[in-house]
Amino acid sequence: MKKILITGGAGFIGSHVVRLMVNKYPQTQVYNLDSLTYAGNLANLTDIELKPNYFFLKMDILDQEKINSLFEEHHFDAVLHLAAESHVDRSITNPLEFIHTNILGTVNLLNAARNFWNKPYEGKRFYHISTDEVYGSLGSEGLFTETTAYDPRSPYSASKASSDHFVRAYHHTYGLPVVISNCSNNYGPNQFPEKLIPLFINNIIQMKPLPVYGKGENVRDWLYVEDHAHAIDLILQKGKNGETYNIGGHNEWKNIDLIHILCKIMDKKLGREPGHSETLITYVKDRAGHDLRYAIDAGKLQRELGWEPSLQFEEGLEKTVDWYLNNKAWLEQVTSGEYQNFYHQQYEKR
Repeated sequence: MKKILITGGAGFIGSHVVRLMVNKYPQTQVYNLDSLTYAGNLANLTDIELKPNYFFLKMDILDQEKINSLFEEHHFDAVLHLAAESHVDRSITNPLEFIHTNILGTVNLLNAARNFWNKPYEGKRFYHISTDEVYGSLGSEGLFTETTAYDPRSPYSASKASSDHFVRAYHHTYGLPVVISNCSNNYGPNQFPEKLIPLFINNIIQMKPLPVYGKGENVRDWLYVEDHAHAIDLILQKGKNGETYNIGGHNEWKNIDLIHILCKIMDKKLGREPGHSETLITYVKDRAGHDLRYAIDAGKLQRELGWEPSLQFEEGLEKTVDWYLNNKAWLEQVTSGEYQNFYHQQYEKR
């Protein structure tokens, strides 16, 4: 592939995908398109920003005219679509923002690909990165597979489910060469601290309360972000058009158990007394429509393409903590301004 467009490439997962593509494929031109909202941060990519095959485009996927011009000019071989509003709490507060970005933005990109890629679309690929939350909530048993019926429970997951359906519809209706992947919860360096792990790391550093929804009994499957990036690369190169691939970490944890482990790691790293951080745990009113459990069966990806996660969870968690402790300037920058208003509304008012 000569040219790849990555949307949302200044965000958490997107920046890891951009870095991998730029470094692994030096003969490929990698275009990072990002509107740089609160979660998009070019400081995530300072190590590759001067590479000759890297190009940044500040653009909103809702701007159909600019998106069309971009496709007409560059004739991308592939699109990796990661740009999305992705935080459930924010979607509950402002669902329209999620409808606009996640649904209309995706359709804008699909239309551009359909209009400016020549049939039979030889050598082209539209890769849509989605979430396991489209499947709804599991009980104590079972796993999400690629054939699990969609049952979204929040405005966020409903908007992602809709975008998934549009991607499949463009494949079946127009023959557009697409692949979709649905991933479990990601963690690792550069994640904006509205999500559980970086939020709690930041709060432990500052000795602020650790707001746990309900009783902390909700279960999530955790995937290290660099493992996810490698899975995306594999699916881009070897996945079959029209197929969906689930990406999971084989790594289920109750939120409260994860939090206790994180507290132990942080106390050790910060030289605090064992058990100190656990005293910060504060139980807050549960999130509306809070899904009980997500768990991914990534067997198809392993069987067909040979992928499996590389890290055990506690090893990945230690690497993640080390990164945040070694990058406090980054953390201070992203938690200033609008973030403080969000945090007050979401947690302190509870």
